[in-house]
Amino acid sequence: MAGSEAVRLADDASRTHNWKRWGPYLAERQWGTVREDYSGDGNVWEYFPHDHARSRAYRWGEDGLLGICDRQARLCFALALWNGRDPILKERLFGLTGPEGNHGEDVKEAYFYLDSTPTHSYLKALYKYPQAEFPYQRLVEENRSRGKADPELELADTGVFDESRYFDVTAEYAKAAPDDIAIRITVANRGPDDAVLHLLPTLWFRNTWSWGRTGDGHPARPELRRAGPARIEADHVELGRYELLADKAGAAGMPTLLFTENETDLGRLYGAANRQPYVKDAFHRAVVQGEADAVNPAEVGTKAGLHYVLHVPAGEERVVRLRLRTPRAAKPFGPQFEQVLAERLREADEFYRERLPQEATTDEARVIRQGYAGLLWSKQFYHYVVEHWAAGDPAHPMPPAGRLEGRNTGWPHVFIRDIISMPDKWEYPWFAAWDLAFHMIPFAQIDPDFAKGQLLLLLREWYMHPNGQIPAYEFAFGDVNPPVHAWACWRVYKMTGAKGQRDRLFLERAFHKLLLNFTWWVNRKDPDGRNLFAGGFLGLDNIGVFDRSQPLPTGGHLEQADGTAWMAFYCNTMLAMALELASEDPAYEDVASKFFEHFIAIADAINTLGGTGLWSEDDGFYYDQLHVDAMHTPLRIRSLVGVMPLIAVEVLEEAKFSRLKGFQKRLTWFLENRPDLARQIACMRPREAEGGVQRLLAIPSRERLERVLRYLLDESEFLSPHGIRSVSRVHREQPYRIEVEGTIHQVDYDPGESSTGLFGGNSNWRGPVWFPLNYLILEALERFHHFYGDELQVECPVGSGRMLTLAQVAQELASRLAGIFLADAAGRRPCHGPDERFAGDPHWSGLVLFHEYFHGDTGRGVGASHQTGWTALVLRCIEDLARLRTDSGAAPEAVAPASPPLVEAPS
Repeated sequence: MAGSEAVRLADDASRTHNWKRWGPYLAERQWGTVREDYSGDGNVWEYFPHDHARSRAYRWGEDGLLGICDRQARLCFALALWNGRDPILKERLFGLTGPEGNHGEDVKEAYFYLDSTPTHSYLKALYKYPQAEFPYQRLVEENRSRGKADPELELADTGVFDESRYFDVTAEYAKAAPDDIAIRITVANRGPDDAVLHLLPTLWFRNTWSWGRTGDGHPARPELRRAGPARIEADHVELGRYELLADKAGAAGMPTLLFTENETDLGRLYGAANRQPYVKDAFHRAVVQGEADAVNPAEVGTKAGLHYVLHVPAGEERVVRLRLRTPRAAKPFGPQFEQVLAERLREADEFYRERLPQEATTDEARVIRQGYAGLLWSKQFYHYVVEHWAAGDPAHPMPPAGRLEGRNTGWPHVFIRDIISMPDKWEYPWFAAWDLAFHMIPFAQIDPDFAKGQLLLLLREWYMHPNGQIPAYEFAFGDVNPPVHAWACWRVYKMTGAKGQRDRLFLERAFHKLLLNFTWWVNRKDPDGRNLFAGGFLGLDNIGVFDRSQPLPTGGHLEQADGTAWMAFYCNTMLAMALELASEDPAYEDVASKFFEHFIAIADAINTLGGTGLWSEDDGFYYDQLHVDAMHTPLRIRSLVGVMPLIAVEVLEEAKFSRLKGFQKRLTWFLENRPDLARQIACMRPREAEGGVQRLLAIPSRERLERVLRYLLDESEFLSPHGIRSVSRVHREQPYRIEVEGTIHQVDYDPGESSTGLFGGNSNWRGPVWFPLNYLILEALERFHHFYGDELQVECPVGSGRMLTLAQVAQELASRLAGIFLADAAGRRPCHGPDERFAGDPHWSGLVLFHEYFHGDTGRGVGASHQTGWTALVLRCIEDLARLRTDSGAAPEAVAPASPPLVEAPS
């Protein structure tokens, strides 16, 4: 019998009830984004800095602390805090801009996503707020003065959490109905002394009225007003009427209601006269600066706050209860309020109990649950209309004329107003196409309809360019991400239905659009028409000796091992999809033949063109080649660029396509009449298997596969205790160098933060462990094992004498990746590095962060700290390992409870 959350998901999908209307869709950083940048030089950080955020109305979205909003961010709710010492009201997360951070932009806060169901019927998140003055200036000045070789100064390094002198502020949301949300805010004083916290739950409307536009997305000005001692009424022409009600908070009593407008403070920012006296930063001025006349005495506006002053004794907590709902007669508080919260939590436990492997240990269950929470909390309302953004708004000064030919203006069709899965809602509060593809693999486990909807969304006509390109990310829609969208569609299709019951309509819709994208790749990224591709930086930022997204200092172009491998991977995936569709519609047989032959041509080029293609017979590895005039120079960097050819592998079961007479006939003709290609692709051979003949389509032959694996599984090269490094450790002692016109270009082994400024310096592919490519390598090994079986065994680790099948190697890699997050006997998790609080402090020890990437030697989390998106792939690793452990007869340490405690001392 389906659980309550599963019923809600079905009701939302059928539009019976709008359970997803409200969710954690509020951005965590709207300032410093491309959408809000109307400068002439495109310097997003300087045009809209953090210091402006409290005073300046946003054009394209909103941000807030532990907040929620409706699916178009028309009405928003979040927390604001003041400890009596900070120079500003804490209304949003603080972090460094790209130029301020010694390793690029970086959030400098302590916050954690603890729980969420897919419909967000239950949500829980935690923010740790220092009781001392927040060290804004110190964080900026010290990090700005540090070099690339220096560690970052983190918030904890400033001492503000010493002696536990901070508040744990926990926000919980539980839906009694799609438009009725119980909100419980718990403030715990973890310090040794009594402390006071000003808490301002805030309700406001996104400013859609100040820009001089009318029509879709620009309704009439809404209004908030006082409707009782602790009741705020909200009227919006599209949403209708809502009310926010407040309960008495113990000795603190009822809150004081504050009202202002979500309008820019022109006086503070520009020295100009305000259009009306009540502006966006009024609550900061009233609470922090004591300006009582900053708020509207008429108690109306478009931004409203409930001001509580909470006296919290040492070691105790205070609770504030609120209700956001459409007006109804039922009492907002009392026993029914707590019952809603308890019931939604119980249903969340039930939902995950049905989906988590029963074999998972307590710690594994905790990590999985928080991973899904981070994935779900990272949904965001994203709004960007390129034509309006480029031209400017009628009620505001026109942007510089150069904007009409600047960033993204080649994408005038883009009209985005959607909920999208973000990589990280502070560091990357904008969608990234290849990130999103990986997000949908874990998403498919808990919300299949959302996963399929997101993949189709980026293929829709208001996203995809008419020429077939998928937009990369808002800094440059025209940049080139690896073509992983087809793989994600195929994987989600297979994951979200049993054989014979899968969503063929989804697959067909995706396949037709992917045909356009594949053609774009072939036409734009194969400069010489030789099936050797040069896609640009391909998402791997600084992995190459040159910036691969820019013209090369040598002239000429690169023939990329990874770009070519990605296209072979794309071919194989499209072939698999076409064969699946052809099983019911023979019209797809022709295009299946096309992808089969195209794969063979690409594999032939990378292996043999010009002699050995991009393969080095001397080294036993694939390399990029620098092509200048008639010269071809291999760039002998041992990096994931040369490992990527392994992922382009597919096993064809003749039993599955023997009924496809057209495809079978063409395949037979090709093998008989193109022996030049069939002979050169040595790994494409028949094999008698249990289900009949199999054919392996792969780039490397068995011999080449084994040679690459000797690098991959060598702990002095790629194999880290925590997965596969992005660059071989051999380059620590043997950097790769090339001289161009007197300038030395070099690649070292760089296992942690980037030591270069390429791509802002906040991303590093020169040694750390990255989940997306580790996951694709792991899957590829499983497919190779499906073909070769137990007859192919390799030494893992190299030099150990331990021989494993490729399936066992895949399990070994999954175990190393999972180990980044799992606690050892002392409670330490590699992802947290040397920070002892996460091992020994009961208020930190159960908390897990899912970083962007991980130190190649220690497993410490690096880069964006809340990039649960693609790092949530680890959940698949942990889940699969738990099931395999039971299948093998090994007992888990402990059975995961139905509701694993999220914060507890290590046992």
